[in-house]
Amino acid sequence: MSAITYGTAYALPTPRPHASAHTRLRLTRRGRAVIAALVALPLVLAFVLLALNGGGATATSGAEAPVTVTVQAGESLWSLAGSLAPAANPADVVADILAINSLDSASVQPGQILIVPARYAD
Repeated sequence: MSAITYGTAYALPTPRPHASAHTRLRLTRRGRAVIAALVALPLVLAFVLLALNGGGATATSGAEAPVTVTVQAGESLWSLAGSLAPAANPADVVADILAINSLDSASVQPGQILIVPARYAD
């Protein structure tokens, strides 16, 4: 009969101490472009918003309020132009009032408030 022996003929490898893995973050060209775009996006948006805002510029010079006129019953832009600037051509006055108020037509309603160009104000 044969005898079975338990020996240490084949030793198990000794475990190595766990070395911390030093991995580096490697970005591809596309990854760098995406990171750069994400960082630059808020700056570009802020610049565009400031450019569109215009820095808070106002259309009036100084602290004076714009001159307004309230349309009375039976009054038209032509009669209003005649009373505002009797020496000026009424067609020019009506065109200026239409432009400054962003009106599509010369029809006005009683009680409507219109901005008058400064050169026709008293």
